Amino acid sequence: MRPARLEAFADGVFAIAATLLILNVDAQIPGDASDLGASILHIWPSYLAYAVSFVTIGIMWVNHHTVMAQIDRTDRRFLFANIGLLMCIAFVPFPTRLVAEHIRGDGARDAALVYGFTMVATAIMFNITWFYASRGGRLLRSDANPAVVSGITRSYLPGPWIYLAAALLAFVSPAASVIAFLAIATLYVVESSILGNAE
Repeated sequence: MRPARLEAFADGVFAIAATLLILNVDAQIPGDASDLGASILHIWPSYLAYAVSFVTIGIMWVNHHTVMAQIDRTDRRFLFANIGLLMCIAFVPFPTRLVAEHIRGDGARDAALVYGFTMVATAIMFNITWFYASRGGRLLRSDANPAVVSGITRSYLPGPWIYLAAALLAFVSPAASVIAFLAIATLYVVESSILGNAE
């Protein structure tokens, strides 16, 4: 199977996951709010959680596109690895809502941990997907750019450990953990821009 069908399916999953994020924000405003302005200001954690997750999903979409640009063909194992990856991405709106609703309360640590371990699982699935495809050039194009292939490998290896560190930071400070996730997203935006220029 050529990768075009897989990429089209993945684009749909990314789009739905990103759309669900804003629906979570919308759900935070009660329909019978007596002071709409105060309600809008009160849900500022929802805006922060939305921004962190939208940027994260966005950079994952860019990275997935970069991976697929190096792929010549797929097989069943690669397809199932992608299903696992997309399952993690589709799950992101749930921990995002947990963080938005509980970051100021007693459940802040647990919410940040759920978010963090979702990111860890997603990073692991990115690694599984990429290394299965790239090991020995198994599924790569014959003209795949060696600089891009090497760059993807270098950027993916530390991913699970970086997200794990940010998740465990929740035991010290849930707010610091969420800020760390934003910093990671920003770091990957910068790194991906450099990798894209190499391509």
